[in-house]
Amino acid sequence: MQYPHSGRPDAFRHWLAWPVLILMLIALAGCEKIELERADGSLAQWDRYRGQWVLVNYWAEWCKPCLEEIPELNALDKAPDITVLGVNFDGITGAPLVELGERMGIEFTTLASDPGPQFGWQLPVALPATLVIDPEGRLVEARFGPQSEEDIRTLIGE
Repeated sequence: MQYPHSGRPDAFRHWLAWPVLILMLIALAGCEKIELERADGSLAQWDRYRGQWVLVNYWAEWCKPCLEEIPELNALDKAPDITVLGVNFDGITGAPLVELGERMGIEFTTLASDPGPQFGWQLPVALPATLVIDPEGRLVEARFGPQSEEDIRTLIGE
């Protein structure tokens, strides 16, 4: 078969290569590795959390219910099947964020910024807020108010 404008039989094969190449690039774009920056500047791959429940907890120093739930979230983060990632609602970053987390007794990982925009999640309208992500990486529920270990375990079926 000849490509009508070229007169060369192999031009058609080259023409067909473009859609295949474009489809491959689209597929590879979907495999993009998402990195989350921790408050200390180190990076964590989002894929690292596959197979676990992830709680993305939004907190602020001035939020009394946020302070109340910290021990519960610390306990949940110690479980082998649950990871807690904290996001400071006030946008504090770097060393001041690390120091604030230490002063508040936060033992779970605190992120340098909100990962929500990378996943299409909306910024919570109230604090504390906890996004519950299933082991396949899907947002299951947004919860508001202080969370307890018992409430979260009931939600995830443990």
